[in-house]
Amino acid sequence: MALRTRERPFFNPSVAGPIFMLSAALLFTLMNVLVKLLPPAYTVWHITFIRCAGGMAVLLMILGPRGNPFKGDRIPLLMIRGCTGSIAFFAWITAMRQLPLSTAIVIFYAFPAFAAVFAFLIYKERIGLREAGCIGLVIIGVSILFDFHLAGGLVGQCLAVVAGAFAGLTVTLVRSLRKNNGPVVIYLYFCLMGTLATTPKFIMDPIVPATMGEWAISMGIVLSSVTAQILMNQGFFYCRGFEGAVFMSSEVVFAAIIGILFFCDPVSWRFWAGSMLILGSVFALNHIKSNTASAYDQVGDNG
Repeated sequence: MALRTRERPFFNPSVAGPIFMLSAALLFTLMNVLVKLLPPAYTVWHITFIRCAGGMAVLLMILGPRGNPFKGDRIPLLMIRGCTGSIAFFAWITAMRQLPLSTAIVIFYAFPAFAAVFAFLIYKERIGLREAGCIGLVIIGVSILFDFHLAGGLVGQCLAVVAGAFAGLTVTLVRSLRKNNGPVVIYLYFCLMGTLATTPKFIMDPIVPATMGEWAISMGIVLSSVTAQILMNQGFFYCRGFEGAVFMSSEVVFAAIIGILFFCDPVSWRFWAGSMLILGSVFALNHIKSNTASAYDQVGDNG
């Protein structure tokens, strides 16, 4: 009789992981577009408060009165993950407002490399040369797609690095938390910590949407971010932190496509070359992951 060395996931990880992550990336792209449509009066404090407080309200309404919605495993780590995610989002929005978009995007989307570094530092998790090559090609692809050149002020550049580093740390922690926590409670703690951090500033300078359009944009930010984050958190059940980060880098391709379709951005060789490198790296990493999982299963079946 064949012996099993581990329990199989309900879904095939080589299929489920990319599907969850690509779906999340598409919705995060929508969220970023909506953020850009907000009037300039909405500061980064207002935007973060809208996302976090609105997200927490939506989740609490969905969960209803069924017990304690904040009950989870490793509460301190859930709170730390909430803080790191809030810092990443705050720094990212601020960097986008201080830097040319191309500079901010390329610096930030080095976060798969940060995720790999944190995975090694925290969990002693090593990556192979092929996985490292995929991460490198993603960064090169983003640089080509957005015609990268270092521009803008030093503060903005540092904030983009901070955003990328904390995003890498966040996805690493999510991978650990996902073992014993559902995707909803992980995001709920992000919303809680972000709300606590931004409420004092929001109270000092409150903004209430003045038109139906602003209400629609605000609700769109909340709903797209809630759905995207839950999908991403679920995806980390099927892939490691740096793998999920590489899959999430497809967000820049979706952003470029939206720019072409709705904002009349030109279609240049950079779009095709950069997109092919990014998506090729995503498919290559998933192929490596699939082969590794198959080999592991084969050993277990023959053991």
